[in-house]
Amino acid sequence: MAAAAVALLSHFFPTTAPILPPPSKSTPLPFPISLKLLTKPQPISLPLHCTTSTTTSPTTSTLLLLQELNLTDKQLNLLLRDNPQLRSAPPEPFRRRIASLRSLTPTFLHRIVIRRPDILTSPELTPFLHFLREHLSDLLPAKLERLLSSTSPHLYPYFLRKAELLLDRGVPSKDLSAIANNVNIAKVFCEMSLMDFQDTILYLERFGWPDIVVRRPAILNLDLRSQLIPRVEYLTELGSGDEAGVTAIVRKLPAVLAYTVKHFHSHVAFWRSVGLTDNHVFKIVLVYPNVFSASKKRKLAPRVEFLRQCGLDADDIFKFLIKAPLFLSLSFEANLSKKLGLLVKLGYRHRTKELALAMGAATRTSCENMQMVVGVFLSYGFSCEDLLVMSRKHPQVLQYNYGSLEKKMEFLVEGMERDIGELMTFPAFLGYKLDDRIKRRYEVKKEIRGKGMSLNKLLSVSTKKFDLKNSMLVGVESDYELETVEGYGDLFDAQL
Repeated sequence: MAAAAVALLSHFFPTTAPILPPPSKSTPLPFPISLKLLTKPQPISLPLHCTTSTTTSPTTSTLLLLQELNLTDKQLNLLLRDNPQLRSAPPEPFRRRIASLRSLTPTFLHRIVIRRPDILTSPELTPFLHFLREHLSDLLPAKLERLLSSTSPHLYPYFLRKAELLLDRGVPSKDLSAIANNVNIAKVFCEMSLMDFQDTILYLERFGWPDIVVRRPAILNLDLRSQLIPRVEYLTELGSGDEAGVTAIVRKLPAVLAYTVKHFHSHVAFWRSVGLTDNHVFKIVLVYPNVFSASKKRKLAPRVEFLRQCGLDADDIFKFLIKAPLFLSLSFEANLSKKLGLLVKLGYRHRTKELALAMGAATRTSCENMQMVVGVFLSYGFSCEDLLVMSRKHPQVLQYNYGSLEKKMEFLVEGMERDIGELMTFPAFLGYKLDDRIKRRYEVKKEIRGKGMSLNKLLSVSTKKFDLKNSMLVGVESDYELETVEGYGDLFDAQL
């Protein structure tokens, strides 16, 4: 490698052999001489074991460092020819710069140097590289390579100012790499003006800064005046000026701002054709902003048609979607078709409102859980006809977690010594929390009225009324006893 460097050095600084004066015919030469030597300068090649000085010249040192980047001879020749500042670079700063770059870009530094040789000498790069090590250590290699290969060094101070501004405005340092990895890093941190960057941050603060940019970094790619503001204004107009509602929508799903005004308008026009008002559409979006991500052709149109075939009018469709918006985006093949088949097996008839309502409830659980719930009921002696009756009365019964469901049924039978058949008249029993409501209230009432109490009256009354009524019945002394029951003292204190 050293020999190659010296040879390359001699290419740029050739030396010539001494040329003797032309001999006279009368004076013979004391030694033979070649005509080639007299007419063409010859480069000097130094052997590896021979040096001309104890200190390597700066140019030679530079060549040695550059050769360590695995550049070909042709690439190195072109690099030095087109960038003369590299030949005069001070050896020690040059060595430190290459070492710093290699620590950050160990596998692709040679590609960056070929495209952007000024990164080897530009003074603006020093603070930038330090910032990278301190705050952007998890920046994706591909992102870093594109940044260093395409960015003029004079833009790095702008990069630092914007990154520091994010940190100053509350973005955690640990999240900075993730933000940089998910934006157009050159556009956002280098090309966008500092004023526009600051204005964008100020505008986004109303939607929950810095959470919004941590959850959806790509929002920084959007132009404030031509993209962000028009989209927010469209949603505000859709909601008849409900700015708080729009803020809630964006906080729930920051990605909603990625959709264009044209996209918004297209979806709203579809719902208007169904018979929904703009107010209806806004309320659905408020509950489920992802409604804008559903394909009109593949999902919205066929599912609205299904609801219409089940007998739902526009107002019914609105009420259905407020309670079951996932119906619009779940996969038909992997999800809805399986649930539909299970409901039909239980006895639901096609094209009925009951089937539509049951499908709405089923969207809030997985296919596997729904099948396990049916299995738990069957294991306690219920039939498919019984499940049909219960789910008609209380559609949510099929969406409860099967593990929790089994524990409540076990407590009903063994802890409360009640007949499992009581669920036929009051299936909502399975929707109450076992420890916080069912067990607690049962222990309170058991001391007053014994075990034969109405499940409906026990659980459906509000917590405030229940506590007030029972404090009047049992008095202060009984209240004290209840507060000493393990796990209930803090609960009563919080409610009072």
